[in-house]
Amino acid sequence: MKISNALKLMMLLALVSSEAAAGPTPLKIDAAKSTVSAVFKQIGVAVESRFTKFGAQIDFDATNPDASKATVDIDIASFDLGDPDYNREVLKKEWFNAAQFPKASFVSNKIRGNGPGKLEVGGKLTIKGKTTEVSFPMSVKKEGAVQVFEGNLPIRRLTFNIGDGEWKDTSVVADEVVIRFRVLAKP
Repeated sequence: MKISNALKLMMLLALVSSEAAAGPTPLKIDAAKSTVSAVFKQIGVAVESRFTKFGAQIDFDATNPDASKATVDIDIASFDLGDPDYNREVLKKEWFNAAQFPKASFVSNKIRGNGPGKLEVGGKLTIKGKTTEVSFPMSVKKEGAVQVFEGNLPIRRLTFNIGDGEWKDTSVVADEVVIRFRVLAKP
């Protein structure tokens, strides 16, 4: 049976259309190898602390980053400054108010390619009940079957009312905080 050129072309277009319609691939994060931390200065000294519990839903399309999306939820009670007393202190109302606001979240509304292995990400960041638009650069690279997403998101803690009352004084704890992340994920 001989297939006409028109039929071959229609079959090729159908195949290309179905591949293009496939869209981003949902990825599963490797929480044990991924990290989310906050870097800030206290009395002029850099401090890095980690969030030990977080989750993410990442739908990523390396060939069409604009179709990608991400949602990240962070368990505020998992904030670890390396000392149990400090950990309890930052969960109080003046700081994170974890009893009322147990999670921080980020929901992307734009992911754009910005050169090989580079993305520009924008979305809504919610901490302590306050939501604001943020954008930041992020790198992405493939290591075997794993996608590695890395970046730094600078924020100001007072924008989110982190450090109320006497803690609004930025001479002790700086207003500038960098959320640093390295997320490993695979299909």
